[in-house]
Amino acid sequence: MLFSLDAEEAHRAVLGTLERWPRLTTAMLGALAGDPPRGLDRTLGPLRIASPIGLAAGLDKDGEAISTWPALGFGFVEVGTVTPRPQAGNPKPRMFRLKPEGGLINRMGFNNGGLTALVDRMQALKAAGRWPRVPVGANIGKNKDTPNDEADDDYRANVAGLRGLVDYFTVNVSSPNTPGLRDLQAPERLDRLLRAVIDTADGVPVFLKLAPDLEPTALAEAVEVAMEARCLGIIATNTTISRPGETGRTGEGGGLSGAPLWPLAQERIGQVVDAVAGRGPVIGVGGVDRPDRAEALLDAGCAAVQVYSGLIFEGPGLPLRILRHLARQPARIEAQP
Repeated sequence: MLFSLDAEEAHRAVLGTLERWPRLTTAMLGALAGDPPRGLDRTLGPLRIASPIGLAAGLDKDGEAISTWPALGFGFVEVGTVTPRPQAGNPKPRMFRLKPEGGLINRMGFNNGGLTALVDRMQALKAAGRWPRVPVGANIGKNKDTPNDEADDDYRANVAGLRGLVDYFTVNVSSPNTPGLRDLQAPERLDRLLRAVIDTADGVPVFLKLAPDLEPTALAEAVEVAMEARCLGIIATNTTISRPGETGRTGEGGGLSGAPLWPLAQERIGQVVDAVAGRGPVIGVGGVDRPDRAEALLDAGCAAVQVYSGLIFEGPGLPLRILRHLARQPARIEAQP
């Protein structure tokens, strides 16, 4: 039924339902999914996560279903990308399913209700006793009309507004859908931005999310900048502007995610793990739509994995299927910190 709708219309229909009836949908999804297996919890620095599978940013930009996601087995949840001011994003249509390939192309452009709306929603959830027991992070960005030389102010505003509400921040300088945003991944510019964010975060952990389209040398440089600036870790990767494999809709601009991204994402994630060299956790994301792919990233040195597009094509049972697969590996459970 959802796939009979336009991709963005289906997205809005699901999130609207989850926000409108949070207790009912949480109970229903929890009953359908079942209880997650025990023994897969772990730490990401100071963060204790209930499972190594998290919800990636982009699915719940405005935090409309924060209280529901843990019912699917997610051990942590990342909302956003949020910008200081509301913005409509790019013109529609801007999201396209690649059904045979299990991929998505989107050029949403940081459409979101803005910082104030997200803060108000989070405060209301906490006041109502509906805040989840798993860590919640905020993926932060800049408004489209904010020049890059003023971007620090936007990122600091997001952090100042959300500090005390979320458990970590992710600096998004890797989306391909805001003109010039990826230029902020250049070493000197990135160093300035990260130090501004980390100083404003005042002890709240900060991750950096990187693009898969960076060449290995540039990727390693960005990782080094992040580690020197005292980021907790790296999230790799964002969507790609390349079109690997038989992706269809090759004329559509925007970021590609889902199964076609997997080979590139896996390669880049491995390079990030090597560059980090144990100095912080790496969260792998990109094309994880099967249990064996999540396992491959964990075996490669990732501390955790995030999913988004896989959930669209494989359904809400995907996180639990991954977790049950991992739980059948006794050595993996015993080895967790």
